[in-house]
Amino acid sequence: MKALVTGGAGFIGSHLAERLLRDGNNVVVVDNLSTGRMSNIERLMPDSRFRFVGGDIRDLNLMKFAAERCDTVFHLAAAVGVQLIADDPVHTIETNIGGTETVLEAANKVGAKVLIASSSEVYGKSEAVPFSEDDDLVMGSTRMSRWAYACSKAVDEFLGLAFHQQYGLPVVIGRFFNTIGPRQTGQYGMVVPRFVSSALKGEPVRIYGTGKQTRCFCYVEDLVEALIGLVGCDETTGEVFNIGSAEEVSIEALADTIIEMTGSSSKKEFISYEDGYGRAIEDMMRRVPDTRRIRDAIGWRTSTSLSEALEKIIESLR
Repeated sequence: MKALVTGGAGFIGSHLAERLLRDGNNVVVVDNLSTGRMSNIERLMPDSRFRFVGGDIRDLNLMKFAAERCDTVFHLAAAVGVQLIADDPVHTIETNIGGTETVLEAANKVGAKVLIASSSEVYGKSEAVPFSEDDDLVMGSTRMSRWAYACSKAVDEFLGLAFHQQYGLPVVIGRFFNTIGPRQTGQYGMVVPRFVSSALKGEPVRIYGTGKQTRCFCYVEDLVEALIGLVGCDETTGEVFNIGSAEEVSIEALADTIIEMTGSSSKKEFISYEDGYGRAIEDMMRRVPDTRRIRDAIGWRTSTSLSEALEKIIESLR
């Protein structure tokens, strides 16, 4: 495989690039380092099969250059994280929609298969748990910036499927459900690294809202396995796949587990979303994926439990 990974210096992208190289592939990473970090990929730089291209995915000439001779594109670059979305909604919309359009145009020039990283956020306020790929999407008010992100990722999906339908470009879409692992930062609101960092410092573990909301956390190496499987299967083209764990946990229980696993003296502190994010944020009480489609297509399921994933994250942050 000659793979292009957009956002490849980020949390998920760096793990994917590392795995692709380990499997003997050639890898080109494009990243503007707005949220990605060179430290995530510095161990890859000496490899002659690895190339880093610094720049913005909205630059069509740069993307055409990066995509030359690539047969696969993993499009992971995006504005992500509730805090970043709340603070900079214009950047979120422009990056996610404009960037995906440019990536698809560049891939279409060379006929590369494209995997677009989407998000469970596209299900919006739906209560049809577990979420199935063909369920209706239920968005909130346009006054809430969180839904700008959800809508931007839905438009990304529409764009990808339109390129497949109209131009025959092989596109597959993965909807990620709360991916966690080493190298993830809590800077933009990601809950697990934020909780672990606070617990290790003995600081209050701040829970936004009631803590009764539940999530399913997928370990990054399991996610990477799914991405590689999806692009390697011809039958996945033109389809949308949930990628996530079925192990559901409340945010309060997650905080309790992390405090216990770190041996921390930290106490839980419940605060409002307004105090946490600096503005009103709507949240979903449950977010659980139906993963039968990806299981049937490539036999994928998670192999890392939440406790195993937390152990790895705690060790990396110590």
